This record gives sequence, structure tokens and C-alpha cells, in this order.
Amino acid sequence: MEKILVEGGTPLRGTVDVCGAKNAALPILCATILTEYPCLIRNVPDLRDVTSTIEILRELGMHCERQLDRAISIVEENPDAHTAPYEHVRKMRASICTLGPLLARRKKAKVSMPGGCVFGLRPIDLHLKGLAALGADIRINHGYLEAEAKELRGTTIYLGGPFGSSVLGTANVMMAATLAKGTTVIEAAACEPEIADLGVFLKSMGARIEGIGTPRLVIDGVSSLRGAEHSIIPDRIEAGTFLIAGAITRGDVVVRGARIEHLTAVTDVLKQAGLKISAENDAIRVCSNGGFHPVDVTTLPYPGFPTDLQAQMMAFLSLADGISVITEKIYPDRFMHVAELARTGAKIRKEGPSAIISGVQRLSGAPVMASDLRASACLLIAGLVAQGITTVYRIYHLDRGYERIEHRLSGLGARIRREPAGENESECLD
Repeated sequence: MEKILVEGGTPLRGTVDVCGAKNAALPILCATILTEYPCLIRNVPDLRDVTSTIEILRELGMHCERQLDRAISIVEENPDAHTAPYEHVRKMRASICTLGPLLARRKKAKVSMPGGCVFGLRPIDLHLKGLAALGADIRINHGYLEAEAKELRGTTIYLGGPFGSSVLGTANVMMAATLAKGTTVIEAAACEPEIADLGVFLKSMGARIEGIGTPRLVIDGVSSLRGAEHSIIPDRIEAGTFLIAGAITRGDVVVRGARIEHLTAVTDVLKQAGLKISAENDAIRVCSNGGFHPVDVTTLPYPGFPTDLQAQMMAFLSLADGISVITEKIYPDRFMHVAELARTGAKIRKEGPSAIISGVQRLSGAPVMASDLRASACLLIAGLVAQGITTVYRIYHLDRGYERIEHRLSGLGARIRREPAGENESECLD
């Protein structure tokens, strides 16, 4: 087990490159199950979740090989494999994205119920509803989803839920529909850039999809898909994390490779808070010389403010000059980082799906524990400005979604290092 130590007080300055989007890479890697031909996926980040996905694909009979320049080549070796076991699937929620491709191509699937970050109930009912509407027979048996479909048939499916569209649910149903007989219409489809990137990859394989990037997808099924090459889009969540890190330290940071059109809700909040934001030459720059204004933020499906940046924004607003309110409309229980932020001196009160943040003048370093991936980034960001040293435990969450983040923050001037956790710290890791 490891920990990260951050000594706060240094403004971040310089340029950092954004990696490929984790949330686009994972379903796209799963989509290679849909073809017997080789695929080459470029700009894949080197993350624990990607490694877990590769392990699952190998269990499912796919030959996966890492290439130079962040590329992964994938080709089918055993078309009869159809079981994604618990020991791999439990590590991340996106593993559920193997279900649709397995049903469409191999007619049966046995996939363990997914794991990943724990911050409240995240049901997969919309996945199952959509695949059942296509003709799949699905049951839960001993912790596994067992599904069969002699033939998937296109139909009209509404995928809206109580908290908006399902991103992975849309991915699963869209992938399955590419090989279904007839036409599938997905209403209330997720519009996130990662879903659009999956759609672009599927079209390059020969899928017939209209409406990519809109709430209405029309998919005409084809008999087979070919292999393809594809480059993953930049990670907007990672880019937003670096922008917030630069902002909270009152620094001057350029995030190179980020797409401003994917981050308009985030940059708008930062501008309201008094930051200067500019975009040029495929990069976004944030800089500040003064204090921060309080801002009210509500997480919403894309193009709204992303739930995956809620925790990081909370750390930033904890130093604003006044009271801010963050309302979580995607995962109302996603506030496990509040108690740990309070250990650094942040003043936050949770009321239902909202957090009321009373800005303080300073934060102080403290030992803190990460509860999930984005909470880890939140605590690192707080540590960048806290007086003294902040020690972040359970950083294996960070490695699921941020590639070598301590090295990249160090390149911007942060005083940060990774160390093994001592035996007497085991209680922090349980």
C-alpha cells in the first residue's frame, strides 16, 4: 500500500498534457468484442482501470497487447468465451459494458455484478431494461448476470432514469443494437462526449448509427462489424481536475490537449469565481491573482456540470470568499469526501442532495483517506494549498483514473511525493 504526501503553499505554473479519456477508453475496449477482426485503439491512458479491462477481455477470449505510444491492439482468439469473473469485474463499474457486446456477438454472457467506487446506489436497471427490450433473457444468479439471446431485434427504447440518462447504459444498448436485426431507436440517450466517441468508433467498424451526440440515437443493425483503428478523445475530467488545481493555488496552468467545448460548464463556473480562462492552440489556460467568489453549482448530465468534478470543485470553493452551494443531481449520496475535507479545516454542511460550503481563509494539512476516485483528487487539490503536509491514504483509487498524477503535478511545481505506507498506518488502509 502507498500514500501521497503534499506540502501546500506553492502556486502551480506551467503546462501539463491531458491523457486519453478513461470513460471513453473502457467501453471502446469492450466494443472490440463485437468483431473477429483486429482493432487498434490509440491514446489509451495507462490506468489501473484499463489494466483491469484488459484482464477481463483476456478472460473473454481476446488477445490484447500494449503497443508503443499508448496504443492497444486487440483481436479475438476464443469466440466461445463468455464469462467475466468476479475477481476482475469487482474492481470497476465499467466492466458491465461487456454485457451488450457479448450478447450481440456470442449470444450469451455471464458477467459478475460490477464494482468500482462506492458513493451510493448506482443501479444497472437501465442496462437490463434496454437489453431485455432487444430480446435478451437476463437473470441474476449467485452474483452474476446470466443472459442469452438467440437473436436481438431492434425496437424503440427509452433510457431516461430518475437522475437523467445512463451513460454506461446507453453504451451497452448502443453496442448491442449494432448487430441486432432491424432498427433500434434509443430515446433519452446520454450525450456525453465519451458516448459520442464510442459511436464514432462503432461507425468506423461499419455500424450504422445516426444522432451521435444527441438524445436520440437511431441504429440500423448490420450482420457483422469489421476491425478498426481509433484514437481516444482527451479526458475532460482529468483536464478539469488540473484546471481546478491551478485555480485553487492561484497559479497559471496550461492544460494542453484539452477540448474547451467539452468543459464549458466547468470553465463557466471558474469564470464566475473570478478566474481568467482562455483557450488557444488546443489548450486551456487558467490563471488567478486574487481571491475567489462563491458560486452555486448543480451537477447535471452533459453538457451540465459533471458529477465527476463535483468533489474537486468543492475543495476549490472551500476557500471562496462567501457561501457556495453544490447540489448533486446525478448521485445524491456522492458526498463521502465532505468529512475528510473537514479534517483540513473546510466548513461544509450537507443538507439532502446539497452541500453548503462556507469559505475559510486557509486549510491546514492533515491525514485523510480517499473514499473513491474523484474524492482522491479532491483531497490532493486541498493538500496543494493547505498549510503543512497533507497525507492521502488509499491512493489506489487515484491510479484507477489519473496517470502518474503526482509526477505531473510535480512538473507544475507542486511539492508532492508518493511513499509506501508504513505498517503502523495499516488502520488507515482497512
